Amino acid sequence: MGKAATLNRIGSRVKVFLDQVKDRIPGNLSRQLASDPRGKVIGYKMTDGTGIGVILELSDGSTCWFFENEVSNN
Repeated sequence: MGKAATLNRIGSRVKVFLDQVKDRIPGNLSRQLASDPRGKVIGYKMTDGTGIGVILELSDGSTCWFFENEVSNN
């Protein structure tokens, strides 16, 4: 049996693991996350037919999605 997904709730604050995403994001987003890696979960995104990512609103008001394993609620 497969492992059940545990999603961060909409409205929760999470931290992005910059070391896991810096190779796939543009420089301006990398700089934004370096100064403040936290964001608020505002939605979900189907990633590849088998996974779910989270859409975050960052401190500057911009939004971006991340794979669930690229963020932590700690």
